[in-house]
Amino acid sequence: GVSYEVMTHERTYTSIEEARALGLEADEVAKTLLLDLESGHAAAVIPASRRLDMHLVKEAVGDRHVRLASEDEIERDLGGFELGSIPPIPSLLGVPVYVDPDLLAHETIVFASGTQTETVQARTEDVFRDERYTPAPLSREPEAES
Repeated sequence: GVSYEVMTHERTYTSIEEARALGLEADEVAKTLLLDLESGHAAAVIPASRRLDMHLVKEAVGDRHVRLASEDEIERDLGGFELGSIPPIPSLLGVPVYVDPDLLAHETIVFASGTQTETVQARTEDVFRDERYTPAPLSREPEAES
């Protein structure tokens, strides 16, 4: 019951590349990162324009040993999705999902569909309406390059 648009683009491996391929601002694109916790996996969803802040993540998930999952772990445990293309939808992932409020502030978001060549755009409230997720600050602005 959710209205969405599927957009096809050249193969991309990161959410920043995805934004460029679609001619969008990076803060409109959701980046989903798989986390490895002592109790299993979780996912962090942040705007592509921002960087994951592990101090904030540790606080949000309540696990001081949390780390990013490796590519091998992602392929093994989320094998249905191509690398760099994890959708932010909790019911598809089967793990707890934490969503940065900066992303939730957008009327619409764009996110990977599970492949490196297709992206979905939908209203943010529709994407998360019937999903179980935890809103939590998870990201920071990237440092300026010198």
